[in-house]
Amino acid sequence: MTKPPLPPFDEAGARQKVRLAEDAWNSRDPDRVVQVYTDDTRWRNRAEFPVGREQVRSFLQRKWAKELDYRLIKELWAFGGPRIGVRFAYEWHDDSGRWFRSYGNENWEFNPQGLMQRRYASINDLPIVAAERLFHWPLGRRPDAHASLSELGL
Repeated sequence: MTKPPLPPFDEAGARQKVRLAEDAWNSRDPDRVVQVYTDDTRWRNRAEFPVGREQVRSFLQRKWAKELDYRLIKELWAFGGPRIGVRFAYEWHDDSGRWFRSYGNENWEFNPQGLMQRRYASINDLPIVAAERLFHWPLGRRPDAHASLSELGL
């Protein structure tokens, strides 16, 4: 199975890969998301270190059971060869209604078939009030006309 665009990435391919990842994550569908990772993918996400699609699927199920009304924006930071650096922000609330904006960076490495084999994420959570939210599109894919992280000053 291949998942274009394939490495080595040029700028257009790297931007496309980032948007495809954002779209998948905004679906909040673990079964969809795991399809872009290798069977033996290795992650670092905060204090969790899932290995393989099944552990990633379980991780995502737990994540989206906790992080409600999740909306994410990713932005290309750097690319070279089979690697892409991304910065991101997402907004969500917990089951008591407290809102957060989570900021972070990801380092991705892809195999020749375009599947992600490594994902290293560093994330910080900022409590916000509902009036400070910036991501207001309907759940699902971010509209193309919605402001980027840079345009939002994030």
